[in-house]
Amino acid sequence: MMRLCWVLSFVFIGHAVAKTCTVRPLGHGRDDTDQVEAAIARCGQHGTTVFAPGEYNITRKMTWDLVDSKVDLHGYLNFKPDPEYWLNASNTYRVVFIQSQASWFVITGHDFTLDAHNTGGINGNGQTWWSFYGNRSRSDGDGRPIAFTLVNVTRGVVRDFRIESQPFWCNTVAMSRDVVYDGMYCNATNTDPLYKGQNIVPNTDGINTYRSDNVSLLNWDITCGDDCLAIKGNSTNILARNVTCRGGNGIAVGSLGQYANLSDIVDHVEFEDVKLLRLDPAVQPNMHSGVYLKTWTGTVHGEPPTGGGGGGGHVSNVISRNFQLDDLDGNPVHLYQTNGGHSGDAPSTLQFSNLTFINWSGTSRSTKLVDLECSPAVPCPNMIFEGFEVTGPSGKTAEYICSNVVNERGLPGPCTATGS
Repeated sequence: MMRLCWVLSFVFIGHAVAKTCTVRPLGHGRDDTDQVEAAIARCGQHGTTVFAPGEYNITRKMTWDLVDSKVDLHGYLNFKPDPEYWLNASNTYRVVFIQSQASWFVITGHDFTLDAHNTGGINGNGQTWWSFYGNRSRSDGDGRPIAFTLVNVTRGVVRDFRIESQPFWCNTVAMSRDVVYDGMYCNATNTDPLYKGQNIVPNTDGINTYRSDNVSLLNWDITCGDDCLAIKGNSTNILARNVTCRGGNGIAVGSLGQYANLSDIVDHVEFEDVKLLRLDPAVQPNMHSGVYLKTWTGTVHGEPPTGGGGGGGHVSNVISRNFQLDDLDGNPVHLYQTNGGHSGDAPSTLQFSNLTFINWSGTSRSTKLVDLECSPAVPCPNMIFEGFEVTGPSGKTAEYICSNVVNERGLPGPCTATGS
């Protein structure tokens, strides 16, 4: 017999009835999935669901359909640490089209607020996954689950949410609009001494945005081994402000152009007040770029999710303002259009234009501080820099590379095809 540990209450306001469901963990390793789903089914539409502090054991994939409602999540949804179970495709959703990624927890709906009060969120038990894959190969679309997925959401707010040990991407927002994340913490930190000094946490991106409009990413703190933020195809009107990236590859726009029959549009994106911090190399050796932008070539090699190319589109009106860089090991600004490519490929037809970089400071181990390698088929106009004060290794000459760039303005040195 299913045991539920929640209480349904009603408050009468005039002729309206406000529903509230209060949930408490069953404890002692018991499965909380049924009671969590029952509470959301009862109060997730036109009501309030309150999860008391503690850990809620989740043993199967789960969708919350939230409508005109509020969820107060004071505890953690603890997804069972069983990679072989979750890697069975029938045990996850495939609601994120890009690269056929898997999800174990999906929220959909409209006009809702999910508030975790900085005391709740998701425990992804990522260490089990990272150690499981320590001597196994990984690939896109292989079934590792996204920790937290918003899909088909309109006017949704996620506030002060914590995700511990995401196995794969921490967040994805797809096919959604008017979404605000205000306060997001993701922490992919390896504690297995066998992998000390290695990046054993690849693909633990803070978020991937896809086919979404008017999304705000405010007050984010991301520890990861890959992209802090990744802006993928058909992401428009995206604002990321007050973001701290600890380790990983930096902020990505792309990859784009992977699907030959689809056009990828990225327009009006703003990154503001961003810190990229190097961690103890015993924990995470990588802190690579500030912002990097990438497309596949114009030639198709295989099929997605692992292959592809040949897709068109454009990226325009991207502003990266107020960046502080801490000892990067790669190019602070990097644009390339040869992802997944081979010698002799046709050039990409996806054009970058109107990219602006304002008030950048800090250090890099690379002498290449800016590397813009645009496609010869669609050269890049309007590459603008203001207050770019990043420094490279002491005693070495900084390089600024502009290949197939129509016009560049504001760098402290000449920007040429060779960097000299």
